[in-house]
Amino acid sequence: MIEAAEIPRLEGKPTEVLSRYAIGLEYFTVGWNVVEAIVALVAGWLASSIALEGFGLDSIIETISGLTLLWRFRQQGLEEEHAETRAVHVVGLTFFALAAYVGYEAGADLWLRRTPQFSPPGIILAVLSLVVMPALGVAKRRVARQLKSRALAADGLQTLLCSYLSAALLIGLALNGGLGWWWADAVAALAMAGFMIREGLEAFFG
Repeated sequence: MIEAAEIPRLEGKPTEVLSRYAIGLEYFTVGWNVVEAIVALVAGWLASSIALEGFGLDSIIETISGLTLLWRFRQQGLEEEHAETRAVHVVGLTFFALAAYVGYEAGADLWLRRTPQFSPPGIILAVLSLVVMPALGVAKRRVARQLKSRALAADGLQTLLCSYLSAALLIGLALNGGLGWWWADAVAALAMAGFMIREGLEAFFG
């Protein structure tokens, strides 16, 4: 994967070169998020953490988004504009569905006072995501501007959102594990849902 700092070297390059770079970023996104989803879902299930499970589900959504972008960049000619629109809408719809799920589960946790357990794998995963996701999201946004691709820009926003979710997850798990604030995990999940709704609206109307 090319580092985000190297992207300016692609200024003025042909569309084919930029498209290949975008495809490379999406392959990295898919691979990373498959691993991230497995770790987060298993760790969340073991720790009864809705925030961690929501993080894993978000990774699945990012995988779907990445696969959608890979499909979009394989469309050429008259089909390209149609593929661009379809890709943007897929990203938006998946965010709305995920926000509904995470919001419902977090509300139930608060109402029933369900307490998650401290999860060291969850902490490690959130820290790694905070390192990787911002650079990846910035890379996608810069290439999207050069390609004038709303779909790639929306996907880049989704990737940047993952870093926000990582921070919310890290804070929620740390407060629960260190201070015993049982409600922190659910509040972190609700924060995630709010970000998801915002990103879904951005994909449709941004």
